[in-house]
Order: sequence, then C-alpha cells, then structure tokens
Amino acid sequence: MEIKRYHIGLTQWGYKEWKGTFFREDAKPEFFLNQYSSVFNSVEGNTTFYRVPSKETVIKWGDQVPDHFKFCFKFPQSITHYKRLKDVHDEVLYFLELFNPIRTKLGPFHIQLSSQFSFQEFEKLEKLIELLPSHFRYAVEVRHPDFYDKGKNERAYEQLLKSYHVNRVVFDTRRLHSLKKEDQTIKEAQQKKPQTPVRFHSTADHPFIRFVGANDVLNNEAYLKEWAIIIADWIKDGKHPYMFIHAPNTLYAPVLARYFHRELSHLIDVNPLPVFPIDREEKQLGLF
Repeated sequence: MEIKRYHIGLTQWGYKEWKGTFFREDAKPEFFLNQYSSVFNSVEGNTTFYRVPSKETVIKWGDQVPDHFKFCFKFPQSITHYKRLKDVHDEVLYFLELFNPIRTKLGPFHIQLSSQFSFQEFEKLEKLIELLPSHFRYAVEVRHPDFYDKGKNERAYEQLLKSYHVNRVVFDTRRLHSLKKEDQTIKEAQQKKPQTPVRFHSTADHPFIRFVGANDVLNNEAYLKEWAIIIADWIKDGKHPYMFIHAPNTLYAPVLARYFHRELSHLIDVNPLPVFPIDREEKQLGLF
C-alpha cells in the first residue's frame, strides 16, 4: 500500500540487524532494499556521502523500489566537507547527472554542511544553490551557530533558500541531548550528533525533518507528537514533508517510525503504514 501525502523513512535500508525484527528471518542483503521499500516510502541516502556510486548501481537501486518511493541522497563529503563548496561546479553536475535515470524516484538531495562552515562562507553556498539544476529538489542542512542568530545571518540564509525553493533541513536532537542514560549507543550518538536549534517553519514545499531521540517510544513520545501536529499542519497547507526517524541504536528505528506514523494518522488522513516484512512472514506461517 502506498503512503500518500508525505514521505517517511529511516537513515538506511540495509541494516542487517533488522533481520528477525523488521526484515524476514531469511532476508538476504540483496533483498533488503526491496523489503524496506515495501513499508517505508523514502530513505536517507547516506551511502553517497562516503562514496559516489556508478550509474549502473543507481539504476539497480531504482529497479528495486516501487514508483512512489523517493531516495534522498546526500551530497558527497568531497563537495561539502573537503572542498567546502569551493570549485565544485563540475563535481556537482557530474554527481547529479548520475541520478537522471531514476529522477522520478528522487526526493530532495540532502546537502549537509560541516559544523565549521560559517556564515563567512555564505557566498559559496549562494553560488552552489545558483548552480543547482531546477529539475531536482534540494534540502540544505547547516550546523554552524552563525546560521541560527535570529538576525541578519539567519534572515539572509532563509531568503536564499526561499528564493530558489530549497528546503531547510531541521535536525532535531533535543531529546537525544536531554537523556541521562548509561546506554552506550546513546552516549555515542550524543558525541556525534550536533545540537542545532530547531525551527518549525519551512522554506519550500518539501520540509525535511531528521529526528533522533531515545531508543524507545515512551521517551520520544512528546517530541514525536509535537512533530505530528506540525507535519499535519504542513500537509493541510499543501506541503509534502519528509520525515526521517533516527535512533541511537538503529535496531529500534522502524518501531519509532511506525509510532510516529500512527500519531500523524490520528490528526490527518494518511494511509496505514504497511505491515513489517517479519510480521507478514509470521502471519503466513500461521495459516498452516
């Protein structure tokens, strides 16, 4: 069943520890994407941050997902972190060209800048956004405090995004950084994930939210309910949001995403989230 009106997904599609909790027990890696996309209709394509794929690989990915599925591939770190957007014209266009064969299965490209990329480098961001082909969608994530000054810097940044219909990435780590748990996965996530301010307004038609909190539903409940209200309002306003659920321990992310979708469905008409592959397997076994 297709989930309509918004897109929801996780940070990856190939987490092998999901076998037996999300994937079928007998799932092989070559079928992970197919099983993942039978439930969720989007995914953060973090793999492209570390390595640029071949066109053949891109086509293979596209062939494994339904027509309504959207990949949100991340710009390579060579562009955003190593070169810091300087002299990247050819590299950017080459990267985007790779995805033309699956362009109907693309959500916004995720352009994540390093925490050291300050407003002093704003001109490079302007040049990049001016360069981006308009037949794709984009979402920009900034982490430096300069961009959250509630003053001229932030206004200039928002105006740039709005002018080119580029979405703002909101990375909500409030719950994660409020936790006092001894769980090692939480400690590691707190060390790795930034504490950027959260903004609840969008700059384009596809608001892009990344949420990371605790590993269990109960400790995320208030924050996910809050996002359900905001996303429901965006949908009512004609926007098409993207919601990505993280967990310090990736094992628990599918359950958290399912909870969020249920909360959203209480506020606005969205199709039910399909049953997890492992649950389908168990139901089939129960017939015999």
